[in-house]
Order: sequence, then structure tokens, then C-alpha cells
Amino acid sequence: MARAASRIERIEVEPGVYLAVDIPSSLSKPVIVLSNSIGASMGMWDEIYDRLSDQMSLVRYDTRGHGVSDAPTGPYSIERLGLDVIAILDALKIQRAVFCGLSLGGLTGMWIGANRGERLGGLVLANTAANFPPASMWRERAAAVRTSGMSSLVPATLERWFTKAFRDRAPERIEQFAEMIGATPSEGYAGCCDVLAVADLRPRLSDVSCPVQVICGGHDPSTPPARGEEIVAAIKGAQMASLDAAHISAVEAPDAFASELSKFVSRAVSAKTT
Repeated sequence: MARAASRIERIEVEPGVYLAVDIPSSLSKPVIVLSNSIGASMGMWDEIYDRLSDQMSLVRYDTRGHGVSDAPTGPYSIERLGLDVIAILDALKIQRAVFCGLSLGGLTGMWIGANRGERLGGLVLANTAANFPPASMWRERAAAVRTSGMSSLVPATLERWFTKAFRDRAPERIEQFAEMIGATPSEGYAGCCDVLAVADLRPRLSDVSCPVQVICGGHDPSTPPARGEEIVAAIKGAQMASLDAAHISAVEAPDAFASELSKFVSRAVSAKTT
């Protein structure tokens, strides 16, 4: 699997706030924007990047408050996370792209689809939901990391994100994720917890008009397939695939995830040209 050349740039998304964006050397192929889950970084897309970067122009970025992007003091909102993506597209002079977001990234994609749908050629919503109750859980988690930092969240997060079978067979990748979670800026994580506590896009799903592919993990305790079925029921023409994985299906079932993404992009591009 050949990985296409790319470079990481810091793009200003609002005055004084910069996000880290991995930009391919060419944007001539179908452009796919990859958006990470809360507590992760663009490194969670390595498996997909290795499999598809020679076929597509993959643009991945660290969500505000994550990875090496800026982590400004909140409040954060789902609108702000969506507008961050629009700012990245504008900076790169990309008029339309397929957006692929996982968990929090998927929620961001729903906001874009409902509010800036003209910028989307398609939407892949992976291991996500249109709302994430209970709010109290996210507020408690935000308070905990603001007080004690990220390290206490690492073990339980890994258990939710990956099946035991995967944790046993891929210890090096699990260790990378442990470091990724632990290195997430506390204020950035907490700010995004605040987003998940209040964001509810269920009333807006019917406003999404671009092609939509939902991807679920059959063993996902955080966003089980039933939450994906809610999205499919609300968005006309949406389709769903369930993979043999827990929450971070792009890592645990990368071949199947890459296949679903590739097939969807082919359909979306075909729909645009017919």
C-alpha cells in the first residue's frame, strides 16, 4: 500500500486560531476530508490513508482542541466545529468535497450537511449519532479532565473504542492510541465534551440532501448500530454498513472501512456527473 505525499500546514480558521491540516500534494482526485473522534487526532486515519491515498485526495485535520491544532478556551459549539471545516475548504480553494467523520467527526458532518450542504459531494457518517445523551456524563467528564488531566480516561476509553480481540492482537497500535488520548489538550477535550453534551441534530437530519453512507461497528458500545439506523431513517436515500469492530472501526476493520468509503465515493462522483 503506497502512501501519497502530503504536507502538514496550519490553517487559520478564525482570527488567531489555527488547525493542523494534512494536505496531499495534489487535489486533482476526488477530495475526501477526514474528521477525527473526540480524544483522537488525524493519526486515527493512518490505516485508511495507507489504503486510499493513492486513489483519492485525502485531507485530514486535527479537530480544534486536539492533536497539534490550537486549543483555545471555550465555549466550543457544533456550529464552530463545522465552520472550521468550511474555513479549511476555503483556504484550500475546494468548492465541494466528500466529508468522512467518525463519532464527533460524524456529528460535525451532519451539521455541515444540514447547514452548508452545497459544499458536500457526499457524507460518510461513521460510528456516530445525531445526539449523545446523557449530558451529565459529558459535563462530568469535562470537569474531570479540567481538574485532573487526560490520563485517567485512557484505560476506559480504549476499552470502549476497541474490542478485546483487537487490543490483544494489536498492542502497538493500542499503545499509540493510549498516547494519542493522553496527549489531547485537556481544554480541547473538555470543550468538545461540552459540544456533545448539548448538540442535537435530529431535527435537522431531513435537511441533508447529499448522498449519505452510514458506517457502524457491530460491537460499538458508544454508538451501536441502532443509532446509525436512526440516521438512515431520517435522511432520504442514506445507506448503512455494519463492520466487525467496536467504536474506531476505521482502525479495527480498515479493509472493510476503506472498501465502503471507496464504493461510496464512486457512487457519489457518479451521481454528480449524471
